[in-house]
Amino acid sequence: MMNARKTAKNGAAAAREAGGESDRKHLTSREVERLIEAAKGSRNEARDRCLLLLMFRHGLRVSEACGLKLDQVDSESRVLHVARLKRGLSTTQPLRADELRAISAWLKERARMKPTGKAFFVSEQRKPLHRSTVNLALRKYSAAASLPLLAHPHMLRHACGFALADQGADTRLIQDYLGHRNIQHTVKYTATNPARFEKLWRGFQLGRV
Repeated sequence: MMNARKTAKNGAAAAREAGGESDRKHLTSREVERLIEAAKGSRNEARDRCLLLLMFRHGLRVSEACGLKLDQVDSESRVLHVARLKRGLSTTQPLRADELRAISAWLKERARMKPTGKAFFVSEQRKPLHRSTVNLALRKYSAAASLPLLAHPHMLRHACGFALADQGADTRLIQDYLGHRNIQHTVKYTATNPARFEKLWRGFQLGRV
């Protein structure tokens, strides 16, 4: 069963990429890993690794990530309070161990910088991070990771949706997780994913064919 599920996930990813790299509007999970890996050794390593990971895991829009406040990131309770834009559904989402490590590393660096505001992510000038800085960072790390395309921030949000669908999450759950008001914005992640058919016909067998 595990092999079948893994094959389904790989097949889904391959099918999405078959349309051509120039048409792709998302990153694969492996490409996200390569982006985060490419940030190692950079001048803003702690910030950017934390930024990329949280944007991917929580499907953050670039404005949501740049607007993140310190009190939204609760490391003690291991949750992230996501305030969605575009009248989206705001939710509280769990933080995983690797996210907590990335957050801890960034907060140590942030404390050293001594910014005066409450913005979680700040620039080298100690001001709230601007979306243009995120765009430039993604282009730089795309090249460093030798990705087949230049990533932009919204690709991380799409990558989150497809990754959740690959894990078998249903459309309603992904809708709530990404904060979509209209489920039609969510259907694209699950419509062509074979994982949603995994439970169909389970345990059913014809006598003899």
